[in-house]
Amino acid sequence: MSDLPILYSFRRCPYAMRARWALLEAGLLVSWREVELKAKPSAMLVASAKGTVPVLVLADGTVLEQSLDLMRWALEQSDPRNLLRVGDRSAQEQIAALLACNDGPFKHHLDRYKYADRYPGERQQDHHHAGLTILCRWSDQVAQGGWLLDHQPSLADGALWPFVRQWRIADPERFDAEPALAPLRDWLKRLVQAPAFERLMQRADPWSPGGLQPLFPADAIPVPGDQPLFHLALLEDWTAAQACGTYRISTRGLTLEEVGFIHCSWREQLASTYRRYYADAEAVLLLEIDPALVKAPLRADAIVTGELFPHLYGPLPCSAVKRVQPVEQGADL
Repeated sequence: MSDLPILYSFRRCPYAMRARWALLEAGLLVSWREVELKAKPSAMLVASAKGTVPVLVLADGTVLEQSLDLMRWALEQSDPRNLLRVGDRSAQEQIAALLACNDGPFKHHLDRYKYADRYPGERQQDHHHAGLTILCRWSDQVAQGGWLLDHQPSLADGALWPFVRQWRIADPERFDAEPALAPLRDWLKRLVQAPAFERLMQRADPWSPGGLQPLFPADAIPVPGDQPLFHLALLEDWTAAQACGTYRISTRGLTLEEVGFIHCSWREQLASTYRRYYADAEAVLLLEIDPALVKAPLRADAIVTGELFPHLYGPLPCSAVKRVQPVEQGADL
């Protein structure tokens, strides 16, 4: 565990929220140090004199002090849904423009709208009008495909939603009553009702050197590298994977890009997984995976029942599959 990055965070900070969102998307685990803003730990201030969260200290001592740098670093480790839009220059330019608008003018107006009493001489209504103009523009973009860029989420969606949420918190009724914001309201609702939101908003006591040393996410554990993993696959999907060298199916009927990870199981979980998803399928294969040969992050995440399942946050190299066995229909695994 000592080689895990160390994250200094504060639950309600929108900059820290978007950083945690990226860590979840990338399938990473970090040592989690929740900060009490009135009593910031000295270890954090030694690492970063700026004194604000998030701060990520990597195993080699590198310090990431800006939330966008942290988000990009996480997604450079693993980006199953291509949130960075690698290979698409136009999309990357659109993302950069959205981030600049959010972290610049929109944040300026948000602060003076939500915390008007902190800015004497500023007219709250002026900042509401200016911020609303930006929100309406974003809402128009979301109306085109459901997300800020197109039909799939991107880094921009993950970086902006905590600040749109802050705007709504300032006056929920006013935000919800604005007709032009209907697409943006639906977008925000999808994000805050997603399982990732509950996970990134988990609570923790302020960190101290002698106290508990939790991980983020708190409902996940590392996947041991010396225990085989298993995945049930349809013959046609495995055949297609062998032609290109990588397998990209999350579970039956869903791709890695759609889900964000590939579902795996430990041996004792196979029977229930098969009964639930594959019992009526023909030509099912059991793939035995050597986790030591997998490059993408592996993280065991809790499902709704609380049971932990290993998830692979990237494509599965066919070379990491050590054994392939056919599963007869109705077999008891």
